[in-house]
Amino acid sequence: MVADFAIIIPARYASQRFPGKPLAELRGVDGQARSLIQRSWETAQAIAGPARTWVATDDARIVEAVQNFGGQVVMTPQSCRNGTERCAAALDVLGDIAPIIVNLQGDAPLTPDFVVRDLVTALKADADAVMTTPAVRCSETLYHHLVADQKQGRVGGTTIVFNSALTALYFSKRVIPHISETLVDAHRHVHLHLGVYAYRPDALRAYAATPPSSIENLEGLEQLRFLETGHRIRVVPFDPIGWDCIELNNPEDIPVIEEVLRQRLMR
Repeated sequence: MVADFAIIIPARYASQRFPGKPLAELRGVDGQARSLIQRSWETAQAIAGPARTWVATDDARIVEAVQNFGGQVVMTPQSCRNGTERCAAALDVLGDIAPIIVNLQGDAPLTPDFVVRDLVTALKADADAVMTTPAVRCSETLYHHLVADQKQGRVGGTTIVFNSALTALYFSKRVIPHISETLVDAHRHVHLHLGVYAYRPDALRAYAATPPSSIENLEGLEQLRFLETGHRIRVVPFDPIGWDCIELNNPEDIPVIEEVLRQRLMR
Protein backbone atom coordinates (compact mmCIF):
# COMPACT_ATOMS: atom_id res chain seq x y z
CA MET A 1 0.00 0.00 0.00
CA VAL A 2 1.29 3.47 -0.89
CA ALA A 3 1.37 5.80 2.10
CA ASP A 4 -0.11 9.31 2.01
CA PHE A 5 3.32 10.88 1.97
CA ALA A 6 7.00 10.10 2.19
CA ILE A 7 9.91 12.27 3.36
CA ILE A 8 13.16 12.70 1.46
CA ILE A 9 16.06 14.54 3.09
CA PRO A 10 18.46 15.86 0.44
CA ALA A 11 22.02 16.14 1.74
CA ARG A 12 25.27 17.02 0.00
CA TYR A 13 28.73 17.23 1.44
CA ALA A 14 30.16 19.94 -0.82
CA SER A 15 28.31 22.96 0.54
CA GLN A 16 30.05 26.17 -0.54
CA ARG A 17 29.29 28.00 2.69
CA PHE A 18 29.81 25.08 5.05
CA PRO A 19 31.59 22.03 3.54
CA GLY A 20 30.68 18.81 5.31
CA LYS A 21 27.65 20.42 6.94
CA PRO A 22 25.51 17.23 7.12
CA LEU A 23 28.16 15.63 9.33
CA ALA A 24 28.55 18.64 11.63
CA GLU A 25 27.88 17.59 15.22
CA LEU A 26 25.27 19.13 17.50
CA ARG A 27 24.96 18.49 21.23
CA GLY A 28 21.62 18.35 22.96
CA VAL A 29 20.61 18.44 26.60
CA ASP A 30 22.41 15.15 27.36
CA GLY A 31 25.70 16.49 26.00
CA GLN A 32 25.95 13.72 23.40
CA ALA A 33 26.98 14.75 19.89
CA ARG A 34 24.81 13.71 16.94
CA SER A 35 25.41 14.72 13.36
CA LEU A 36 23.11 17.17 11.66
CA ILE A 37 21.97 14.49 9.21
CA GLN A 38 21.12 12.11 12.06
CA ARG A 39 19.11 14.81 13.83
CA SER A 40 17.29 15.61 10.58
CA TRP A 41 16.57 11.89 10.07
CA GLU A 42 15.22 11.56 13.61
CA THR A 43 12.96 14.56 13.04
CA ALA A 44 11.66 13.06 9.78
CA GLN A 45 11.15 9.48 10.91
CA ALA A 46 9.23 10.67 13.99
CA ILE A 47 6.74 12.21 11.52
CA ALA A 48 6.56 9.68 8.69
CA GLY A 49 8.08 6.55 10.21
CA PRO A 50 11.44 4.99 9.30
CA ALA A 51 9.99 3.01 6.37
CA ARG A 52 8.85 6.23 4.64
CA THR A 53 11.95 8.32 5.23
CA TRP A 54 15.04 8.45 3.01
CA VAL A 55 18.21 10.52 2.89
CA ALA A 56 19.19 11.36 -0.70
CA THR A 57 22.87 12.13 -1.23
CA ASP A 58 25.79 11.84 -3.65
CA ASP A 59 28.54 11.33 -1.11
CA ALA A 60 29.82 8.04 0.31
CA ARG A 61 30.64 9.67 3.67
CA ILE A 62 27.00 10.63 4.17
CA VAL A 63 25.86 7.17 3.01
CA GLU A 64 28.11 5.57 5.64
CA ALA A 65 26.89 7.92 8.38
CA VAL A 66 23.22 7.23 7.59
CA GLN A 67 23.74 3.48 7.45
CA ASN A 68 25.58 3.59 10.78
CA PHE A 69 22.57 5.09 12.57
CA GLY A 70 20.14 2.76 10.78
CA GLY A 71 18.57 5.13 8.27
CA GLN A 72 17.50 4.55 4.70
CA VAL A 73 19.65 6.23 2.06
CA VAL A 74 19.54 6.50 -1.72
CA MET A 75 22.37 7.60 -3.99
CA THR A 76 21.64 10.41 -6.43
CA PRO A 77 23.82 12.10 -9.09
CA GLN A 78 26.40 14.76 -8.26
CA SER A 79 24.83 16.83 -11.04
CA CYS A 80 21.79 17.68 -8.86
CA ARG A 81 21.92 21.45 -8.39
CA ASN A 82 19.67 21.68 -5.33
CA GLY A 83 17.54 19.69 -2.94
CA THR A 84 14.45 19.70 -5.13
CA GLU A 85 16.37 18.22 -8.05
CA ARG A 86 17.84 15.66 -5.65
CA CYS A 87 14.37 14.66 -4.45
CA ALA A 88 13.32 14.20 -8.08
CA ALA A 89 16.41 12.08 -8.72
CA ALA A 90 15.60 9.97 -5.66
CA LEU A 91 12.17 9.24 -7.12
CA ASP A 92 13.86 7.96 -10.28
CA VAL A 93 15.46 5.30 -8.07
CA LEU A 94 12.67 4.67 -5.57
CA GLY A 95 9.67 4.81 -7.91
CA ASP A 96 6.12 5.68 -6.84
CA ILE A 97 6.57 5.62 -3.08
CA ALA A 98 3.77 8.10 -2.23
CA PRO A 99 1.33 10.58 -3.83
CA ILE A 100 3.00 13.45 -1.92
CA ILE A 101 6.72 13.87 -1.40
CA VAL A 102 7.99 16.03 1.46
CA ASN A 103 11.43 17.61 1.09
CA LEU A 104 12.76 18.15 4.60
CA GLN A 105 16.06 19.87 4.00
CA GLY A 106 18.95 18.40 5.93
CA ASP A 107 19.81 21.65 7.71
CA ALA A 108 16.46 22.08 9.46
CA PRO A 109 16.38 19.68 12.45
CA LEU A 110 14.22 22.07 14.49
CA THR A 111 11.24 21.78 12.11
CA PRO A 112 8.07 20.95 14.11
CA ASP A 113 6.17 17.80 13.17
CA PHE A 114 2.85 19.64 12.85
CA VAL A 115 4.33 21.87 10.13
CA VAL A 116 4.97 18.88 7.89
CA ARG A 117 1.55 17.39 8.50
CA ASP A 118 -0.17 20.73 7.79
CA LEU A 119 1.73 21.06 4.50
CA VAL A 120 0.52 17.64 3.38
CA THR A 121 -3.07 18.44 4.37
CA ALA A 122 -2.98 21.79 2.54
CA LEU A 123 -1.61 20.25 -0.66
CA LYS A 124 -4.29 17.57 -0.67
CA ALA A 125 -6.94 20.31 -0.43
CA ASP A 126 -5.52 22.66 -3.10
CA ALA A 127 -5.61 21.22 -6.62
CA ASP A 128 -4.19 24.43 -8.14
CA ALA A 129 -0.94 24.33 -6.17
CA VAL A 130 2.14 22.43 -7.32
CA MET A 131 3.57 22.52 -3.83
CA THR A 132 3.11 23.84 -0.30
CA THR A 133 5.65 25.43 2.01
CA PRO A 134 5.53 27.11 5.44
CA ALA A 135 5.85 30.75 6.45
CA VAL A 136 6.44 31.35 10.16
CA ARG A 137 5.85 34.81 11.57
CA CYS A 138 9.10 35.85 13.25
CA SER A 139 9.49 36.12 16.96
CA GLU A 140 11.48 39.13 18.11
CA THR A 141 14.59 37.04 18.79
CA LEU A 142 14.40 35.24 15.44
CA TYR A 143 13.97 38.54 13.59
CA HIS A 144 17.05 39.99 15.29
CA HIS A 145 19.01 36.83 14.39
CA LEU A 146 18.11 37.31 10.70
CA VAL A 147 18.91 41.02 10.75
CA ALA A 148 22.25 40.40 12.49
CA ASP A 149 23.23 37.85 9.84
CA GLN A 150 22.36 40.35 7.12
CA LYS A 151 24.29 43.21 8.72
CA GLN A 152 27.36 41.03 9.17
CA GLY A 153 27.29 39.81 5.58
CA ARG A 154 26.34 36.21 6.38
CA VAL A 155 23.77 34.36 4.29
CA GLY A 156 21.21 33.41 6.91
CA GLY A 157 17.63 32.20 6.83
CA THR A 158 15.21 32.74 3.96
CA THR A 159 12.21 35.04 4.27
CA ILE A 160 9.00 34.99 2.26
CA VAL A 161 6.19 37.37 1.26
CA PHE A 162 2.77 36.16 0.14
CA ASN A 163 -0.66 37.56 -0.70
CA SER A 164 -4.08 37.24 0.90
CA ALA A 165 -4.80 34.15 -1.20
CA LEU A 166 -1.79 32.47 0.48
CA THR A 167 0.14 32.40 -2.79
CA ALA A 168 3.89 32.97 -2.53
CA LEU A 169 5.04 36.21 -4.16
CA TYR A 170 8.77 36.02 -3.49
CA PHE A 171 11.49 34.36 -1.40
CA SER A 172 14.81 35.97 -0.50
CA LYS A 173 17.92 35.42 1.54
CA ARG A 174 17.59 39.08 2.50
CA VAL A 175 15.09 40.11 5.16
CA ILE A 176 11.91 41.06 3.27
CA PRO A 177 9.90 43.19 3.24
CA HIS A 178 12.29 46.03 4.01
CA ILE A 179 11.27 47.59 7.32
CA SER A 180 12.37 50.85 8.90
CA GLU A 181 14.39 50.32 12.05
CA THR A 182 12.09 52.78 13.80
CA LEU A 183 8.98 50.62 13.29
CA VAL A 184 7.68 49.14 16.53
CA ASP A 185 7.16 45.35 16.43
CA ALA A 186 8.96 45.08 13.11
CA HIS A 187 9.31 41.33 13.59
CA ARG A 188 5.57 40.82 13.17
CA HIS A 189 5.82 41.80 9.50
CA VAL A 190 8.50 39.27 8.56
CA HIS A 191 7.95 35.57 7.89
CA LEU A 192 10.70 32.97 7.99
CA HIS A 193 10.56 30.34 5.29
CA LEU A 194 11.38 26.95 6.76
CA GLY A 195 13.29 24.52 4.55
CA VAL A 196 10.46 22.08 3.96
CA TYR A 197 8.21 21.52 0.94
CA ALA A 198 5.43 19.14 -0.03
CA TYR A 199 5.11 18.35 -3.75
CA ARG A 200 3.19 16.10 -6.06
CA PRO A 201 5.59 13.71 -7.85
CA ASP A 202 4.67 15.07 -11.30
CA ALA A 203 5.62 18.59 -10.19
CA LEU A 204 8.99 17.32 -8.99
CA ARG A 205 9.70 15.60 -12.29
CA ALA A 206 8.63 18.67 -14.30
CA TYR A 207 10.86 20.86 -12.14
CA ALA A 208 13.90 18.67 -12.77
CA ALA A 209 13.24 18.84 -16.52
CA THR A 210 13.17 22.68 -16.47
CA PRO A 211 16.42 24.69 -16.67
CA PRO A 212 17.30 26.89 -13.68
CA SER A 213 15.70 30.33 -13.78
CA SER A 214 17.57 33.62 -13.74
CA ILE A 215 16.17 34.71 -10.35
CA GLU A 216 16.87 31.29 -8.89
CA ASN A 217 20.51 31.64 -9.89
CA LEU A 218 20.78 35.17 -8.49
CA GLU A 219 19.22 34.38 -5.09
CA GLY A 220 20.44 30.81 -4.85
CA LEU A 221 16.92 29.66 -3.94
CA GLU A 222 15.55 26.62 -5.73
CA GLN A 223 11.85 27.35 -5.16
CA LEU A 224 12.05 30.49 -7.31
CA ARG A 225 12.14 28.26 -10.41
CA PHE A 226 8.50 27.38 -9.72
CA LEU A 227 7.53 31.04 -9.41
CA GLU A 228 9.42 32.21 -12.47
CA THR A 229 7.75 29.51 -14.60
CA GLY A 230 4.32 30.66 -13.42
CA HIS A 231 3.43 27.87 -11.00
CA ARG A 232 1.51 28.47 -7.80
CA ILE A 233 3.18 27.82 -4.47
CA ARG A 234 0.62 27.57 -1.69
CA VAL A 235 1.88 29.07 1.57
CA VAL A 236 0.85 27.61 4.91
CA PRO A 237 1.27 30.39 7.51
CA PHE A 238 2.10 29.82 11.16
CA ASP A 239 2.25 32.11 14.16
CA PRO A 240 5.57 32.20 16.02
CA ILE A 241 6.43 28.70 17.18
CA GLY A 242 7.49 28.05 20.75
CA TRP A 243 11.15 27.96 19.70
CA ASP A 244 13.21 29.67 17.01
CA CYS A 245 13.42 27.28 14.04
CA ILE A 246 16.90 28.33 13.00
CA GLU A 247 18.47 26.45 10.11
CA LEU A 248 22.14 25.50 10.13
CA ASN A 249 23.50 27.77 7.40
CA ASN A 250 26.85 28.79 8.89
CA PRO A 251 29.19 27.36 11.55
CA GLU A 252 28.15 30.27 13.77
CA ASP A 253 24.63 28.80 13.91
CA ILE A 254 25.76 25.67 15.78
CA PRO A 255 25.77 27.13 19.33
CA VAL A 256 22.44 28.88 18.68
CA ILE A 257 20.79 25.62 17.59
CA GLU A 258 22.38 23.72 20.47
CA GLU A 259 20.88 26.23 22.89
CA VAL A 260 17.41 25.61 21.38
CA LEU A 261 17.97 21.85 21.76
CA ARG A 262 18.84 22.34 25.43
CA GLN A 263 15.89 24.63 26.04
CA ARG A 264 13.56 22.04 24.53
CA LEU A 265 15.25 19.27 26.55
CA MET A 266 16.12 17.46 23.33
CA ARG A 267 18.89 14.91 23.62
